[in-house]
Amino acid sequence: MPPCGWLLLLSLAALTGNTFCAITTSQTERNCSISPPYLPSTVINTTLRLQELRKRMLPLNISAYIIPGTDAHLSEYIAPRDARLTFMTGFTGSAGTAVVTQTKATLWTDSRYWVQAERQMDCNWELEKDVSISSIAEWLISEVPAGGEIGFDPFLFSLETYENYDINLGSSNHSLTSVPVNLVDQVWTDRPPILADGIISLPDRVIRLFNMRGNDIPFNPFFYSYTLLTLDEIWLFIHTERLTGELKEYLNASCAGPLCVQLKSYDSVRAQLQEYVARPGIKVWIGTEYTNYALYELITPVDKLMTSSYSPVLTTKAVKDETEQRILRDAHVRDAVAVIQLLMWLEKVVPQGTETELTAAEYVNMCRSKQKDSKGPSFETISASGANAALAHYSPTNESSRKLTVDEMYLVDSGGQYLDGTTDITRTVHWGTPTEMQREAFTRVLQGNIEISRTIFPSGTRGANMEMLGRRALWEVGLNYGHGTGHGVGNYFGVHEWPVGFQTNNIPFTSGMFTSIEPGYYKDNDFGIRIEDIAVIVPKPTKYGNNYLTFDIVSLVPYDRKLIDTSLLSMQQIQWLNKYYETIRTLVGPELDRQGLKEEKDWMLKNTEPFPLTAALDAGIVPMQSIWSS
Repeated sequence: MPPCGWLLLLSLAALTGNTFCAITTSQTERNCSISPPYLPSTVINTTLRLQELRKRMLPLNISAYIIPGTDAHLSEYIAPRDARLTFMTGFTGSAGTAVVTQTKATLWTDSRYWVQAERQMDCNWELEKDVSISSIAEWLISEVPAGGEIGFDPFLFSLETYENYDINLGSSNHSLTSVPVNLVDQVWTDRPPILADGIISLPDRVIRLFNMRGNDIPFNPFFYSYTLLTLDEIWLFIHTERLTGELKEYLNASCAGPLCVQLKSYDSVRAQLQEYVARPGIKVWIGTEYTNYALYELITPVDKLMTSSYSPVLTTKAVKDETEQRILRDAHVRDAVAVIQLLMWLEKVVPQGTETELTAAEYVNMCRSKQKDSKGPSFETISASGANAALAHYSPTNESSRKLTVDEMYLVDSGGQYLDGTTDITRTVHWGTPTEMQREAFTRVLQGNIEISRTIFPSGTRGANMEMLGRRALWEVGLNYGHGTGHGVGNYFGVHEWPVGFQTNNIPFTSGMFTSIEPGYYKDNDFGIRIEDIAVIVPKPTKYGNNYLTFDIVSLVPYDRKLIDTSLLSMQQIQWLNKYYETIRTLVGPELDRQGLKEEKDWMLKNTEPFPLTAALDAGIVPMQSIWSS
């Protein structure tokens, strides 16, 4: 799945109801320039919500109120009760920020969600096609009178976010005002409650410390919590009424020693931290990327504060030990079975136009549910064909759903949660005859995937320094993609696990890290391509140097052969592809046998036949060493 800041609120399939049905209309996006305005059925009326929010801004002397799309733990995935941006705007995309004044309401989001925003927002809202804080600050300076106060919930701002707003507002005579009680929550009268059950710990940093899981966040085994860890105390801030006696015993919650967990009310975290910081000789270490401003602003004076970009818990869990690596590989073998079942099924039913009771997303989730240790999907499946697949995070509606046919490309991005690992894989297929442009674009995306995967690099290299390898083949013909190239993956954790990946704020690669590799290409109103595999970083012996690394792919599903133009591939790329297919046969074949899936094994063997090396030779694409030796 494309990484943050490129991800998420994903989709269900284009297969709907009992058949491959399509619902089409002449217009799926709002039109606020006519009278009366045209609003599609996907729009939510936000008039009363805005009126109530503005009433609550007045006694606080707030001229503008900022509404981010995150939660108090700055999570990428959030629970329904934290979807404040969606409640206020109607927009369900995962990336965005809203600002409300007494006269205007505006949403900022990136290019993945522009169409979606126009389909979901009413005419109370304006759309700014940008996500930068500098753009929001520029708008605030122009719309808020000099001396006006700009309110925000400090629980929903990271330290970095606050500093960026502060810098961009600069000397404009506008001030940020921390409002710890969220104003949207006061308006949201039917806000979903916290689940009554569900702890079996966070958000993910707490999970790593206590080896516990929950279900407060959809698709993620997390629950609401904070931890303060000192040399002689462990404080766990949690909804204590949800803990069973067994869990309290597991946590040593009935004692007071350095290995005993002191249970604190989740809502008392600010008061308790303030009391702790007031002690003499205290110094507090925080990770600035994922500590909210509500906690940071309490750590005063500044000499009591020590910071790093990421907490030591995040950087430690980014590197999997031998056991974690082994079981995460095992999870991907079983997950491959489910994806192979989906692709084989679609290959049968789409060309025949067969009526089906399940959508593609439902089908692959059903297949995963039958695998050992399955705990459900790791995110909402993206299932899109034709022009819908050109939206990297397509989310279906009655108006936008379309029939799956042999005439269009189809993209499916899905993943599973298992007790031994988290998976995420994307495949793009065509059941008919692809155009030459589609085959070339797919092959160049595949080349990017291969070139990153086969790269050998020194330990400590940053992903950002090799990210262009995923784009080079596309750049050669003037193509590109607008999302990130990869993200970390957890062991029954989040499907997007920071701080691993190919972005500039990710930490350097070391052995034992898992990352996705997912270049793509999206042609507006036509088709979309993405190839996503998960890889583990492993040591690579070299002729002269030590401490070198490479990627070992653990996703084990073949690519669509009819979309691969082997004349564009180098001999080295074909050799890599054939070796990968041999690995699929070696690892997935026995699992298919064990599950008695003979038809699926035959499909896998057919689709992992080696490619002839003569294609590269016929095209004049030969390894460099062959030229030197001639």
